[in-house]
Amino acid sequence: MNSFAALVEAMSASALETLAGFDLDIALAAGFAPDRARALSRLQAVYFGPTKFTRKQREARSRASGFSLDELLLIERRIAKVSDVAARWGLRLALLEVEGGYRAIEQAARDLVPSDDSPAADAAKFGPARGGKKTLHLTLDEREITDIEYAGRQGIDPAKPAAEQIARNLASIFFGGGGVARAVPRPILAVGLPDFVRIMAGEGDDVVLALSDGTTMTGAEFLAAQFGDILEVAAFHPEAGAVNLYRTERRANKKQRDLAKMVSPVCAFPGCRHGADACELHHVTAWKHGGETNMDNLAPLCRYHNRINDDDPWRKKRGRIVMIRGAPVWISPRGYPVKNTNHGVMDKLFGHEKAPRH
Repeated sequence: MNSFAALVEAMSASALETLAGFDLDIALAAGFAPDRARALSRLQAVYFGPTKFTRKQREARSRASGFSLDELLLIERRIAKVSDVAARWGLRLALLEVEGGYRAIEQAARDLVPSDDSPAADAAKFGPARGGKKTLHLTLDEREITDIEYAGRQGIDPAKPAAEQIARNLASIFFGGGGVARAVPRPILAVGLPDFVRIMAGEGDDVVLALSDGTTMTGAEFLAAQFGDILEVAAFHPEAGAVNLYRTERRANKKQRDLAKMVSPVCAFPGCRHGADACELHHVTAWKHGGETNMDNLAPLCRYHNRINDDDPWRKKRGRIVMIRGAPVWISPRGYPVKNTNHGVMDKLFGHEKAPRH
């Protein structure tokens, strides 16, 4: 059996056996997409984890034989919003009786699973930066969204695609009249010392600068932008990371926060998209354990991941942040290092290499 045939076997006919041996830490360390790895971990808990519905779990394992991992994941996605656990088990068992493959399960789920008619909560959600673009997903009252759409459609050329024109119209409305402050990049130059000399000499067109909101620009773009007279320089050492600062206060000062955000422009936890500007500064060695407020002990974490980090070295439940080559890296409870795929300034300036297991 070649490698591809083995992969197909593991994901289809032997899906339950694969699921029984699944290990989240190893999957993350091997480069699995964090969302998919966690979905597989939850699926493993359904079929092999502790539950008071042991009889139903045994029956589900029996019925799941022959289902692929993707089909089992589909069932869990379709029943996820059913709050009653017993009802969820009933629906799971019913969907495990469906024959005909993935599409047949999708149709059966539409017929069996109660639709969620409760209105969505008002929300604004921001996606990660990709290729210089970011996505805004807005949920409001239908009348408000209809009015927003109407405003965006005014004056568009019907001979051209509407979506881009609407986006530009809405941006013009939003920023017009000076009523809304734009998120102007702070003039903090995150650069290795040799490259700084090149930029100041006008020779740094190819140098990539990392900004604390998770975006980037070249040295040429930076110097061409209108940032006023003040230029702050954040210098970085290839091994030690951000150069410096104070150790007497528990709370980081402004410059330390700026440098920490440049080292890691997003929350250091794998898969987290929260920009460093919206994060808290985490003491890698906890303050209560003698950790100092120094650059080599500070990492941006979003509020949630800062709360669940295993601050006590002997605690191995949710994983912890350590500093490797001057940058924060998450270590799984089993000791596997996993970086957030949004590389920070240390990777941009000096490259990245696989970290040793801890």
